[in-house]
Amino acid sequence: MTLIDDNETTAAPVLGKARDNAGLSDLAATHYAAAWTATGMPASPATIDPDVWPEVAQPPSGAKAAVAGKAAGLLFKGAVKRLPLRVEYPDGTVLGTGGAGGPVMVMVRPEAFEARIGDNGLIGLGESFMAGDWEASDLAGVLEVFAASVDTLIPVPLQKLRALYLPRTPRQERNAEQNTRSNISRHYDLSNELFSTFLDSTLSYSSALFPLETGPLSAVAWEVLAEAQQAKIERLLDKAGVGAGTRLLEIGTGWGELALRAAARGAIVYSVTLSSEQQALAQERIAAAGYADQVTVALQDYRAVEGEYDAIVSVEMIEAVGYEYWPIYFQTIDRVLAPGGKVAIQAITMPHGRMLATRNAYTWVHKYIFPGGFLPSVRAIEGVTQQHTTLRVRERMGMGDHYAATLRLWEERFLERSREVGEQGFDAVFQRMWLFYLCYSRAGFQSGYLDVQQIVLDRREVQL
Repeated sequence: MTLIDDNETTAAPVLGKARDNAGLSDLAATHYAAAWTATGMPASPATIDPDVWPEVAQPPSGAKAAVAGKAAGLLFKGAVKRLPLRVEYPDGTVLGTGGAGGPVMVMVRPEAFEARIGDNGLIGLGESFMAGDWEASDLAGVLEVFAASVDTLIPVPLQKLRALYLPRTPRQERNAEQNTRSNISRHYDLSNELFSTFLDSTLSYSSALFPLETGPLSAVAWEVLAEAQQAKIERLLDKAGVGAGTRLLEIGTGWGELALRAAARGAIVYSVTLSSEQQALAQERIAAAGYADQVTVALQDYRAVEGEYDAIVSVEMIEAVGYEYWPIYFQTIDRVLAPGGKVAIQAITMPHGRMLATRNAYTWVHKYIFPGGFLPSVRAIEGVTQQHTTLRVRERMGMGDHYAATLRLWEERFLERSREVGEQGFDAVFQRMWLFYLCYSRAGFQSGYLDVQQIVLDRREVQL
């Protein structure tokens, strides 16, 4: 699954084992059936396999963990007292300023929760939810409150000390060329079946762009998602000038929808991916549509691409590149872009100040979802392209509210089809992890902490 030394403590659970070990026996099936509450939210797992989830099965223990847990508990309680949510403890204590109908965080095992956040900060927040140490009927709502307060949750003096005690990125997860295939595989090669349970018919795993006529984004329905995904793709292809005869490079294939729609315009597409699961299904879909002669899907690192292309499109792939490799990513695009060509990318972005403050951080998302990933700021993209390439940002459009709506639909679909996920062999801890990831992401967009941009670049000379 990963290129990690067995003698080194790894931050990544063996997700393949979570899939392979769960749901394969009568006992596991019974446990799975009981793992979901009447509201559709995942209940606390009755048992946790320590071989699969070593850092979730038991909270940290020992004198050091106890001291850190007590300190973390005091900091947490001091922070949530002023936040617009309710935190309910087993002894009847209620903290926070939230009123009726607002988000509620229910502490089930507060000592375990405090031990985890004391040992691992926000990584512990996610692990404690995976373990069932706390619950929330509106998980995204709770996480949105935290996301909106991220700069003030921890006192400023202590923020400056974070680098001394928080975990750092394992060297095996840096996105050097020899590691990237493994990093991508750990997410995208979980199984095509898993992703198909919560994605729409286009199998698009990125923000949709909902047309105005679909109504308020907070209420858009599942039935319009596929159309909105197609609208996103068509806008990117338009901005890149893709038409009949265009030589198009796609960096990050996904499951082939963009390549299919470009081929339908008459383009000749070369698409690269590092996910063997995605490559196989994308090739199958492309062949079934009759475009096998127009589209090549290569299992290849973007740095190895050769040739010349009239247009380059990359949808939410820069997030997997890694901070120190952004110059190489854009230099590669610059190197293979034909004179007069255009580039259109879709990128999840974060504020520049937060990007600088967290560029060396190792987070729950790195540990469990996207090893090696990091979100750029718009300013960083503009700076890297200006300093390292001849490319310049010419146009951009923010659509973070559209991503919040997209994630809400994925979350609802994932919960609705939870039985199928369990039947595929993904255990209750995995399902809580995946729900936390979807809600964690939605909270970022709803709070405004995250945005997603469609960005157009070219080499057009400035006329004096």
